[in-house]
Amino acid sequence: MKQLTRSDETFLVAIHCLGDDAFSTSILDELKRRVGKKVTVGSLWVSLDSLADRGYLRKNPRPGASVGRPRVYYALTPKGRRALIRARENHEQLWADVPALR
Repeated sequence: MKQLTRSDETFLVAIHCLGDDAFSTSILDELKRRVGKKVTVGSLWVSLDSLADRGYLRKNPRPGASVGRPRVYYALTPKGRRALIRARENHEQLWADVPALR
C-alpha cells in the first residue's frame, strides 16, 4: 500500500478524532484546531473526494437539520485505518532514536 502524504494523514487524523461527527464544517474546525491554519473549502472537498476515491474514506449522507440536500459525514474505511496506523508507526520509528532537540 502506498504511503499517505502529510496532507492525507492530517485529514484522516481529523476525521478519526471527530468520530461520528465528521462532516465538512466540523472537519474544517478540527483541522484549524490541530494544524493552526485555515483550510479552504475547495481544498477540503478535493482532499475528501480523493481520499474517498482511493478507498480511505466512506461517505455517509444523512438528512440535515434543514430542508435540502443531506449532510455528508465521513468515516475511515478499514484501509484508511490501516494506513493511519502505519503512518503513526512510521513517525514513531523515525523519531525513536533521535536525541532530544533543545
